[in-house]
Amino acid sequence: MEEFRRTYSRLCKESGAEPQETVLQQMHQLPQGRLDLATQSLTVDTCRALGKLLQKEALLTELVLSDCMLSEEGAVLLLQGLCVNTIVRFLDLKGNNLRASGAEALAKLLRQNKSIQSLTLEWNSLGTWEEAFAAFCGALAANGALRQLDLRNNQISHKGAEELALALKSNTSLQQLDLRWNHIGLLGGRALVNCLPSNRTLWKLELAGNSIPGDILRAVEQAMDHNQDRQTAFRESQARAHVLSKEVRHLREEKSKQFLDLMETIDRQREEMVRTSKASAARVGQLQEALNERHSIINALKAKLQMAEAALALSEQKAQDLGELLATAEQEQRSLAQRQAKEHRLEQQEAAERESKLLRDLSAANEKNLLLQNQVDELERKVKSQQDQLFLTRQELTNTAAELKMRAVQAEERLELEKKRSRQSLEDAEHLRFKEVEHMTRHLEESERAMQERVQRLEAVRLSLEEELSRAKAAALSERSQAEEELIKAKNQVRLEEQHLAHLEEKLRLLAQARDEAQSACLQQKQVVADAQARASQLGRQVEGLRRRLEELQQELSNKDQEKAAEVTRVRLELQEQNGRLQAELTAQEALKEKAAALERQLKVIASDHREALLDRESENASLREKLRLKQAEIARIRDEEAQRASFLQNAVLAYVQGSPLRTLSPQK
Repeated sequence: MEEFRRTYSRLCKESGAEPQETVLQQMHQLPQGRLDLATQSLTVDTCRALGKLLQKEALLTELVLSDCMLSEEGAVLLLQGLCVNTIVRFLDLKGNNLRASGAEALAKLLRQNKSIQSLTLEWNSLGTWEEAFAAFCGALAANGALRQLDLRNNQISHKGAEELALALKSNTSLQQLDLRWNHIGLLGGRALVNCLPSNRTLWKLELAGNSIPGDILRAVEQAMDHNQDRQTAFRESQARAHVLSKEVRHLREEKSKQFLDLMETIDRQREEMVRTSKASAARVGQLQEALNERHSIINALKAKLQMAEAALALSEQKAQDLGELLATAEQEQRSLAQRQAKEHRLEQQEAAERESKLLRDLSAANEKNLLLQNQVDELERKVKSQQDQLFLTRQELTNTAAELKMRAVQAEERLELEKKRSRQSLEDAEHLRFKEVEHMTRHLEESERAMQERVQRLEAVRLSLEEELSRAKAAALSERSQAEEELIKAKNQVRLEEQHLAHLEEKLRLLAQARDEAQSACLQQKQVVADAQARASQLGRQVEGLRRRLEELQQELSNKDQEKAAEVTRVRLELQEQNGRLQAELTAQEALKEKAAALERQLKVIASDHREALLDRESENASLREKLRLKQAEIARIRDEEAQRASFLQNAVLAYVQGSPLRTLSPQK
């Protein structure tokens, strides 16, 4: 961080400005990888130096510039520096009153920067500038790195919300978006709800304080829950894919081991073939030696024949010996030919047996392969049916969960309505009771005041009459009769007043009775209120029971989900094991097929070699037969010549013995 401070001071001096002391102090106090300049008033020169510094700085991952009173030029310079930065992950620009140029700079930042994952823009005025905010939304649609965006208190109208909705349709990275305390309203809320089915990554969207109806908020919450479930499913699928990749690597290793084993077996078979070829070569050598021996025998016979031709004139016995030798040679040749034919038949039988055995093995392997293929098809059908059942069970679970949620919401709404009704009835009854009690007390107070005033007036009249009576008594006895009459009148008036007083007392008694009745009515109202409260408590207990029932149902649903997940995992594991076994069997079948093909090739090679050897032997036999035939013809010719010579000799001897023929023949000589 000290190098950061020195670089900042150098850049400020190069631009002809002094570095701010508060900024230097904050740089000195901050931890590694974080620069917090919150509530610091940054000048344009400081923003320029920080922008140049952020283009090259590779240490900062968090930059906090909240409530820094940035000017538009300073904000643009800072954001230009961040455009080429690849290290900063967190950027806070809260409370800087960014306007049109700031929104355009932010749009450029979102288009060029690929590292910022969290952006806080709370308490700015981006929504008041519609064109600049539209550019910002277009950049947000093209951004692929931002995960969290805070746009609270930015005066975003329904048009801005529509632009945001268009951006969210194309964005594939944003996960959290905070739009609280703006002016989105009904139209903006509908636009946001309509864009959510196209966005599969956003799982948190805050819309409080935007005058949006409750049904739209609930739809947004449902969409967020759906996306969150999708994210969890995606993470689970990634984990499963990782596990499957490990298993695939393990299978590949096993296959490589099997391949090495197969190569070893092939090498062993090649060694066996080399040994068999050596044995066949030795056997061919033996046959060649036998043929050489036969050639030597034939040469000896030729020599003997030559000797017989030279010595044929000496003795017929030699010719007979030669004939016997020839007969023995022919017999040996026939026996040799028979042995060769027998060996040839045996070799043909062995080759036919090996070929039939190989064909039976090949047919058995083909049948096993067909059986395994049928098993694979059956397992695939079972997997497909189980997948369909799993999809149906998931759909039923979603339907039951939605129905339970709907029932819970309806029960809560009915409970709220009952509470409101009971509260309203209690308030109305209390208000009426209070009005009646107030009216009765006011009436009683007025009547008591009137009676007190009347009693006071009567007391004053009585006092005045007594004073007048005393004055009348003191005035004169002459007026006694008049006073007595007046006294009688006064007594009559007092009697009347007493009657009126009795009437008033009766009226007071009636008022007291009415007050008692009012108090009893109040008690009855209190009883009604107590009953209503008891009913409300009973309803509360019922609601609590319903909530507990709902929790139990949710627990059962979670248990069923877990059981189904366990069943699905078990079925998947079984299917994976079956697939592994089938793959192993398929590899074994492939190895067997390769072995069968190799054996067939070896059989073909051996058969071709055998055929060639047989052809060579047949050609040799044919040549030997031809030579024998020629020799027999030559021997027959020699015999004929010898017979002619013997006849000539016999004639000559007879002629010589008789004599006469000799003389007759001598002139002819």
